[in-house]
Amino acid sequence: MAKTVGLSGMPLHMTTSGFSWHHLNQWHFGVVPLAAMALALALYVFAMRRVGDWSRARLASFVAAILVTFVSTQSVLGVYDMVYFSAHMIQHLALIMVAAPLFALSAPLDLWASAGGARTRAFFDGRVMSVLTHPLVGFATYFVVIPLTHLSGIANEMMLHQWVHHAEQIAFLVVGYLFFRAAFGLERGRTIHPGLRLVYVMTAVPVDTFTGLALVMSSTLPFPAYRAMAPTGSSSAWLLSNVHLGGAIMWIGGDALMLLACIPITAAWVKWETQRTKVLDAQLDELGI
Repeated sequence: MAKTVGLSGMPLHMTTSGFSWHHLNQWHFGVVPLAAMALALALYVFAMRRVGDWSRARLASFVAAILVTFVSTQSVLGVYDMVYFSAHMIQHLALIMVAAPLFALSAPLDLWASAGGARTRAFFDGRVMSVLTHPLVGFATYFVVIPLTHLSGIANEMMLHQWVHHAEQIAFLVVGYLFFRAAFGLERGRTIHPGLRLVYVMTAVPVDTFTGLALVMSSTLPFPAYRAMAPTGSSSAWLLSNVHLGGAIMWIGGDALMLLACIPITAAWVKWETQRTKVLDAQLDELGI
């Protein structure tokens, strides 16, 4: 296999001892992903201008999501995501647990429903979108995709084929968005009681824990194709240790990010309860109770 080099000219398939801080200054610019991110941002701004009074905070969330996606796929993480499994796991968490929640906070479906005409709103309110955006669908896809992409043959195919790897990245964004869309409950459609959103998120935590622990406890290399992608001269022991490191990142990092997501959900729940209490108090006052 021919060596691949980054923009700095450093070989990706280097020896395991040849990695240094200098290699962090590498970028992996791809025309298609850059064009897709630019187009997504342009469409969001275009729809926002049509609406007129769209929240600037939601725009900031969308821009932040684009930036996280850019760093995750085009920076050093994108350079080494097929070389170091640990780098792949950092990229995975950044996409599904940082970029995706930020996309959910930007409420893109509500924006397009507001910016479009009657047909657009009818589509978003239709049966297909109602099923796709159902909280149970978001939970089920998250529950299935995480272990499937890391503990099955798909992980090996990802190492062999770039198109599978890129499809996996897109899947992380879509699945993460559907999951956190229901968890935050900002967009219209079927929602969950604010108090149950914490249960919704915490119920998904064991998925990350199980996947991470399964990788940490692997006694053999779970992805045979990783031998060809890893740094030149990597021993079997080093390959397995890097998989263990990736599993630990998934386990500890994934659980920590899930707990972090619970902060705004808890804040929203407290706000909802406070407002509801005020309404009930006002109603009781009117009844003289």
